[in-house]
Amino acid sequence: MFRTKETDNNAIQLDPLDRTDADDRITRIEPHGIDYIPDEERESKPSNLFYILVGGSITFSVIILGWFPIAFGLSWWAACSAVVVGAFLGALLLAPMGLMGPRSGTNNPVSSGALFGVVGRIIGTLLEASASLAFAALSIWTGGDALVAGMKALFNVSDHAVTRIVAYAVLSVIVTIVSVFGHHAMVAAQKFMLPTAGLALLIGVFVFLPKADFGYAGTGDYLLGSFWPTWLSAVLLNISTVTSYGAYVGDWTRHISKKRFSDRQVVGSLFFGGFFGLGGCILFGTFTSVAVLSSGLGDAYTPYVFGLVKAAPLWYVPLLIFLGLASGTAQAVINTYGTGLDTSSLIPKLNRVQATLAACGGATLLVYLGYFYTELMESVSVFLSLLVICSVPWIIIMIIGFIHRDGYYDVDDLQVFNRGERGGVYWFSHGLNWRALGVWATAVVVSFFFTNTAWYTGPGTELTNGADFGFIVGGVLTAVFYPLALRIWPEPRSVFAPEPNAGKVGTVGTSAE
Repeated sequence: MFRTKETDNNAIQLDPLDRTDADDRITRIEPHGIDYIPDEERESKPSNLFYILVGGSITFSVIILGWFPIAFGLSWWAACSAVVVGAFLGALLLAPMGLMGPRSGTNNPVSSGALFGVVGRIIGTLLEASASLAFAALSIWTGGDALVAGMKALFNVSDHAVTRIVAYAVLSVIVTIVSVFGHHAMVAAQKFMLPTAGLALLIGVFVFLPKADFGYAGTGDYLLGSFWPTWLSAVLLNISTVTSYGAYVGDWTRHISKKRFSDRQVVGSLFFGGFFGLGGCILFGTFTSVAVLSSGLGDAYTPYVFGLVKAAPLWYVPLLIFLGLASGTAQAVINTYGTGLDTSSLIPKLNRVQATLAACGGATLLVYLGYFYTELMESVSVFLSLLVICSVPWIIIMIIGFIHRDGYYDVDDLQVFNRGERGGVYWFSHGLNWRALGVWATAVVVSFFFTNTAWYTGPGTELTNGADFGFIVGGVLTAVFYPLALRIWPEPRSVFAPEPNAGKVGTVGTSAE
């Protein structure tokens, strides 16, 4: 599994980066699901987190988010600042969520059983599974659109149902194969995207630079009637996008050894991946949207991908097809891999491979339904915004709980639900910890009063000129009331490390450094 190497002082160290072993891992189906991964079997490293976030973001399902601030009526500089500020704040929330996996040896939803109870952790599982499935469908959908638009520009291929069905099927098959092979294949796919799709993106900067007017003043028709509420909505969109990965990162960090790598390395990789990876790709979407509008080849209502293809020179269209096909696949793999883990968590009788096949099938079905019933894809976008309202309080509780427990997890008792058992230190009351659940439920309910979507407008939005502050309100309430609940109703001593800061590793768990 690992090769050894001699250092200058003749000490023998594990070398998880050996090229031969790396090649073997890529072609080997991952054996682990949401079960505990022993530290000595973890073969990933913190830098892979950066590769996953950057490589998986160079795709239209992420890039297209940069079009929204422009569509909201903002100028180039206002939209640019909204993306940068939103990505920075989102990355600050995202980074700490990588600390759970190396200690618990499993993904974040299962780790949440330490705080919500081993039955209450189903909330996190459902949140991640739902978001992953929707994002996977959006990745396949936008990737298929890019493929069809490119083929139409190059070969005058008709845009009809059969063309779309074939395009979506090609992406779905590739996504399924990579997802089934598991974590190492997923990392390899993202590493391939960084120099290839990254180069296509860099070339795109020079392609669209002559068309871009950085003095673009916006439409003046602000989405929420005036500048500041509209700008703030664009900031919140980017915060929620980057933060939404917080539920997924445990899928990747559970493969990182707590003995060999520090918390700082994990947190740093996630922050820079979130800020520069997600934020940078979203900013490319803003830049190219301005280029399309400045050149007069589209307006704020033109579908982003089709406007981009129309504004691009013919020789660059194959690169856009690559961004849609290859990069769309890479992003979808991240989500179907996570959905597979969560499906196996909800249905323990399914192993990871079986659950992943079911997840890929579900994402593909959602794409086809969305094509024939366009209202469904619009509903998916709204559904994702509502999921953020439920996810942000959950993420805040996970971070505060991690600090409160000094990073300790009883890794054996975390798996009680998965084994169909009862009891353990995280059983609390019938498998539920009402401290975390009560605060989470309260925060979510209050959030809906300040939410504004195509489905529902909360009465509290009148105070914000229509701006959607739902998840911000929920996050603030959670940050205030969860520590208060822990102080008023202290948790049992059994959920804390037997010996604080002992650095103990094994079936009992690990304590923070």
